[in-house]
Amino acid sequence: MKRIFLLLALFIIILGCSSDDEIRRNPYLPKMSFSVQFDLNLPEYNQLNFAGNKFITRNYGINGIVIYNLNNDQYLAYELTDPNHVPQACSALTVNGISASCGCDDGNVYSIITGEQTEGTGEYALQVYRIERRGSTLQISN
Repeated sequence: MKRIFLLLALFIIILGCSSDDEIRRNPYLPKMSFSVQFDLNLPEYNQLNFAGNKFITRNYGINGIVIYNLNNDQYLAYELTDPNHVPQACSALTVNGISASCGCDDGNVYSIITGEQTEGTGEYALQVYRIERRGSTLQISN
């Protein structure tokens, strides 16, 4: 009898698990694929060798990416498109200090350290890109 109860309990636990724990995909931003490397030995990227500095490029992603050196061991990379809008001219984010702001009329502002929205309305944080440091090279991909 114990065995049947145990199997029944295990079956209920398995059925109780769902895929709701998965991160929801942002419906506003198109899915795209890219991979790019930045050599920190090159003068163009020198500022990324120092904690607290950032580099912005508009050549990758939807409206570009911002790379932030958090502490020389951890780097962050985010999409520079407001995640709470369909991409349009005003949804390209402008970075000032550690904040990225949207040019649309809703006043959305995001932290480039946490990716979280700090002002405005919306349910999505900045789109994060995978970033890995290998020696003096940063590999960014999605």
